[in-house]
Amino acid sequence: MRILIIEDDPAIAANLYDYLEAAGYVPEHTADGVTGLHRAVSAQWSAILLDVSLPGMDGFTVCRKLREEARKDTPVLMLTAKDTLDDKLAGFGHGADDYLVKPFSLKEVGARLAALIKRHQGQVVPGALRVGDISMDPRTLDVERAGKVIRLPRKCLHLLQLLMSAPGQVLRRAELETAVWGEPLPDSDTLRSHMHTLRRALTPDGAANPIETVHGIGYRINAISDAP
Repeated sequence: MRILIIEDDPAIAANLYDYLEAAGYVPEHTADGVTGLHRAVSAQWSAILLDVSLPGMDGFTVCRKLREEARKDTPVLMLTAKDTLDDKLAGFGHGADDYLVKPFSLKEVGARLAALIKRHQGQVVPGALRVGDISMDPRTLDVERAGKVIRLPRKCLHLLQLLMSAPGQVLRRAELETAVWGEPLPDSDTLRSHMHTLRRALTPDGAANPIETVHGIGYRINAISDAP
C-alpha cells in the first residue's frame, strides 16, 4: 500500500517514512503543498499524511483542492501543531478524514492510518471471509474448517483475519507484526510461534496446511486446492 507524506519538517518526515516502510507500506515524501497536491492527484495512494503548515500551499487548501477540484476521495490524515477546536473543524471542513495533533505517537499514526484505509476499502464491517474450506465471521471471530469449529487464541485470530482478507497475497512480516502487536517486533520468533499455533489448529488429523511461508518476506493463505 502506497502512502504519500506531505510534511515540511525533515525530522518528522524521516520518522514517518522509516516507520511506515518498516510496517510494510511504500511511502513517498514531498515537502511543500504544491508538489504534494500534484503527487496526490497524479498517482494512486492508499492514504495521505498531510501537514497543515506547508510552504507554497497550506494543507487545508491542498485537501480542499484534492476533494473539490480533483474529485479524489483518498483518505487524508492531517498532522499538525494546530490544536484548537476551530482548527480541527477547519480540517474536517476542508475534507480531512482524521486529525492528529503534534507531537504524536508513531503507533497512533499507524493505527489511525490502518483504520482509515480499512474504512475506505469497505472492510470495517465485512461479510464472512472464506478461503477454500475455511470460513471466518469477522464480527464474532468464529472460525470453521470443513464445518468443524476451530478454537484460536486472540492474536492468532487476528493473524488469520489479516491473511483471509487478502487470499493468495503475500503479507510481509512487518505488516503483520504492526497490525497485531502495534509495531515490528525485534524478534521474529514471536510471529513464527503464533503462526505455528495457527497452522496446528487449522490442520487437525493431517489436513493440508493452507498457510505458506514465503521465505525472507512473509506469509500467505491459499485455498486448499492451491495449498502444497
